Amino acid sequence: MIQSKTVSRSFQTAQKASRRSRAPQQRCFRNGPQARVAAAGRTSPRARAAGFLLSATIGAGALYTLGYPRTLHAETVPTPAEVKFEEPRRKATSREENRDLISSQHLQVKKSWESPGVYAWGSNSGKVVAPDLDETFIKTARRIPFFDGKLVRDIKLDRYFGAAISENGDLLQWGTGFSATSSGPELTLKGKDLVKLSISRDRIIALSSSGTVYSIPASQNDQKSGLKTLESSWFPFWSSKSAVSYRTLQPSNMSWGERVSDVSSGLEHCLILTSKGRVFSAASGTEDFPTKGQLGVPGLTWTTRPQGPYDQPHEISTLKGFEIAKIATGDFHSLVADKEGRVFAFGDNSLGQLGFDANSESPIIDAPSLLPIDKLYKGTNLRPKVTNVAAGGVNSFFTIDATRIAGQGEDDPRGLGRITADTWACGQGIWGGLGNGRWTHVQGTPTKIKALSGLFEYDEVAKAVIPIRLAHLSVGATHASAVMDNVVHLGASDRSSENDTNWGADVLWWGGNEFYQLGTGKRNNVSQPVYIQPLDVNADKEKGRREEHRFQITPRKKIRFAGRNVSVEQRIECGRGVTAVYSGT
Repeated sequence: MIQSKTVSRSFQTAQKASRRSRAPQQRCFRNGPQARVAAAGRTSPRARAAGFLLSATIGAGALYTLGYPRTLHAETVPTPAEVKFEEPRRKATSREENRDLISSQHLQVKKSWESPGVYAWGSNSGKVVAPDLDETFIKTARRIPFFDGKLVRDIKLDRYFGAAISENGDLLQWGTGFSATSSGPELTLKGKDLVKLSISRDRIIALSSSGTVYSIPASQNDQKSGLKTLESSWFPFWSSKSAVSYRTLQPSNMSWGERVSDVSSGLEHCLILTSKGRVFSAASGTEDFPTKGQLGVPGLTWTTRPQGPYDQPHEISTLKGFEIAKIATGDFHSLVADKEGRVFAFGDNSLGQLGFDANSESPIIDAPSLLPIDKLYKGTNLRPKVTNVAAGGVNSFFTIDATRIAGQGEDDPRGLGRITADTWACGQGIWGGLGNGRWTHVQGTPTKIKALSGLFEYDEVAKAVIPIRLAHLSVGATHASAVMDNVVHLGASDRSSENDTNWGADVLWWGGNEFYQLGTGKRNNVSQPVYIQPLDVNADKEKGRREEHRFQITPRKKIRFAGRNVSVEQRIECGRGVTAVYSGT
């Protein structure tokens, strides 16, 4: 009887320990250095001891039931293995070292400031992500040696060629698509003070600080053999030919003070946005003239184009009267959003990438068409306003602020005026590019990405619960990345506590992964947003950390670098089968 009670108590103790050890992983938003904390239960020493006691007691009871004597003469039961506890963290010798030891996020922020550069991964068939290696794939983040210790203004990547703007505004190019003998970035177009890049199938569209749009061949041979432009010199009445061939895309009828403020390019076309909210479109390739309505000018073809250069910009007249604030382009489609939060889409809709149901008999919409965003929130008492658009490949994304309004017949509506931030996607999801957890081939009606929608956190500065929006969306040919606009902290200093750590913004990835472009180290496609490991894993290991941590990106901050004050941030570029994270000014 005494033995029976002992077994019962031991069994109950083991059951409780087992339940604790199998506790499911939990995620929650918190206000602190970790915006999300993942906690998984672990078997305690007490539970292991209870399990051992249970096994021994049950074994003895079984022998007793079979008629064996109470006193057994058997081999001595081996002594349980000594319980080893985790070694204590090594003692820090300074405040800063203590921060590095207690927080992976703090260490990541620190490294991004001390060692700026470019990390890249994905397809290396064109010697773009690793110009110094012959490997076909780069599975996880690796630095491009040329950019070590350098700040850049922008980067755009294709599998076969890469382009970047140096800190002083010059164009750098590399990859086998640039030159078969390319061994790394080379200076091509200089002295133009470039600020932004976009790439087509075979050309680079670059915007200067003065608002001039340049179209430069991606190929070095084309740059050398093409027509050279006459450029004025600082010396009066003196001009000379440019070192490389390029064209300028100059919108006509610009008003006083109006200039180009943004550019975005698909495989064959580009959109040009002016400071007055006007939108122009132009051919951005060398060989193929846009034929899928992506220019937004009905009836415009190679044969009907007006006299003049084939790549002259055309104003999209149907958008007159709408002050456009955002532009985005996929391979063969276009998106624009005005300041009121309305979205217009045009171009190829064969896979629903415009946000309308696909029609095989009429897959092209060649004039800007208003997307019925309100229908997505029908019956919810929420008023939507599109805050940003993004596109790439055959996918489109929309970020929306949905404001709670009073419904019909509501006497005491709660949460009136509260904003919920959502992200929606449409287009092709067969590779996971929709980010909604499903593998849908054609998605015409936008679908919500739940992992990036309806998120809130407490802001200690504002003393309120605020929505977590997206700070940036980068979309490649089949994959995408979202930078969260969560509360960050970059103010740790010598005067603050040794436990005051910096932390950045959360970053999530999803979509096609054929070339390891997601950075997970695996090749499987991912249909919903996931984290990846820190860019510099060895830095964590040097601090004695062995557990998994996630990559967090460093937002903009003015720092002291190379003896001068600079404003710098980390940015993400999802290209065509490749990805980069760089330190940008």
